[in-house]
Amino acid sequence: MNQYLLGIDIGTSACKIAIFDEDGQVKASASGDYKVYYPHPGWAEQNPEEWWQAVCGAVKGALEKGGIRPGEIAGIGIDGQSWSAIPIDKEGNVLANTPIWMDTRAADICEEVGARIGEDRIFEVCGNPFKPSYTTPKILWYQRNLPDVYKKMDKILQSNSYIAFKLTGEVTQELSQGYGHHCFRMRTGEWDMDMCKELGINPDILPEIYASHAVVGTVTKQAAEECGLIEGIPVVAGALDAACGTLGAGVIHPGETQEQGGQAGGMSICMDTYKADKRLILSYHAAPGQWILQGGTVGGGGVMRWLEHEFADYERVKGKELGKSSLDLFNELAEKVAPGSDGLVFLPYMSGERSPIWDPYAKGVYYGLDFSKTKGHFVRAAMEGVALSLKHNLDVALEAGATVSELRSMGGSANSLLWTQMKSDVTGKKIIVPSSDTATTLGAVILAGVGVGMYKDFEEAVDRTVVIKRQHEPNPEVWAAYDKNYKVYLKLYENLKDLMRQKGEE
Repeated sequence: MNQYLLGIDIGTSACKIAIFDEDGQVKASASGDYKVYYPHPGWAEQNPEEWWQAVCGAVKGALEKGGIRPGEIAGIGIDGQSWSAIPIDKEGNVLANTPIWMDTRAADICEEVGARIGEDRIFEVCGNPFKPSYTTPKILWYQRNLPDVYKKMDKILQSNSYIAFKLTGEVTQELSQGYGHHCFRMRTGEWDMDMCKELGINPDILPEIYASHAVVGTVTKQAAEECGLIEGIPVVAGALDAACGTLGAGVIHPGETQEQGGQAGGMSICMDTYKADKRLILSYHAAPGQWILQGGTVGGGGVMRWLEHEFADYERVKGKELGKSSLDLFNELAEKVAPGSDGLVFLPYMSGERSPIWDPYAKGVYYGLDFSKTKGHFVRAAMEGVALSLKHNLDVALEAGATVSELRSMGGSANSLLWTQMKSDVTGKKIIVPSSDTATTLGAVILAGVGVGMYKDFEEAVDRTVVIKRQHEPNPEVWAAYDKNYKVYLKLYENLKDLMRQKGEE
């Protein structure tokens, strides 16, 4: 009988399901959509039960498409978006929608708590800044604004641990997602009871911590019926999507760096020593004994999706005639514009910004408009703005003492040769592109494969499953144009940040 591994990816706009063979080849895949709700300015939340419904439908769809029998699934791995705060009661019922990584509703709580405890004291424990995007401020927001929810709360879960709970009935917290909690001791991977007390968080709501590849349970009869699986399939704890994407890109050695090209942007640098910087994000890697120093931005592939949605009516019609996608036509427009977009600079702060500026009031900006600018300039400048935000994070990481040898690009944006080359040119780094569309779910199934013994270790798993598609070398001839825009990019934010905050507080 064939043996396959099933990966579940809980993304921002959809879940992705992929079934892999032992050599990392996708045998079948499917996806399921769900909504992001924006009930108030600065809020962005989702219903975890809608995640589960989407997962169940997509798992059934993938099995059917691939002609795969449920009994051929040898293990299940799960990755999920960061910084969820899913409150469940003793019966496992979800008590409220979870604020997601884009949510900044707890900005005032961060300022107050940071001043009371001391941001340096918090940072010393968890190695991360105390910002509203993280899980901790959302828990404190529940305390103050939804006291009935907090009172009924038995545990707080992350996105991957919620799906693991729905599959197995086991309540868990895995290592890489611990970084969302500021009562998580980053040096040792344990809960810090003293910090729980200082923050006013009941430690009883924090689940037991597991390694990402640890088998935490097996598929229950009820879950099997809902998902189209069979009872008894092992399920591993899973990991943060950035950690799984990093693993699925083949990044397991110090200095190797994953470049994120999904809805959000950024990078993840693999390190075997603890290095933290308040401007960046530090978590455990999904691979044991490693950390990843991350730069997480709100502007990634989502910028292009926004542009396409709002300004690509013509390209959608023309694309149908030509048999091309509207995004392909956007790429062609951008290719006609010279590097540097003739001085048009874009700040990709479309929902505030995370690292390295950590400003919930930051806004997207086009600077340098005149009558010579075309739609192609807008598209190219947006792509370049995302590349400049990547360089900004890499520069800060180098200041923190991290070493970056090469970038391994993943996510939908990596399918654009133009955009990937642009990032190589802007950062001055060689970029390697594995099978970009499946890197995150591949990382999840590598965890499952190691957990169930299909691979003896992570080295073997990566060697067998990660395939390089192409490489990009930086072009020194275009460096000057990008360097000029980068300096403008940095100054624009510095000159506008007070106005952004003022308008955001009105």
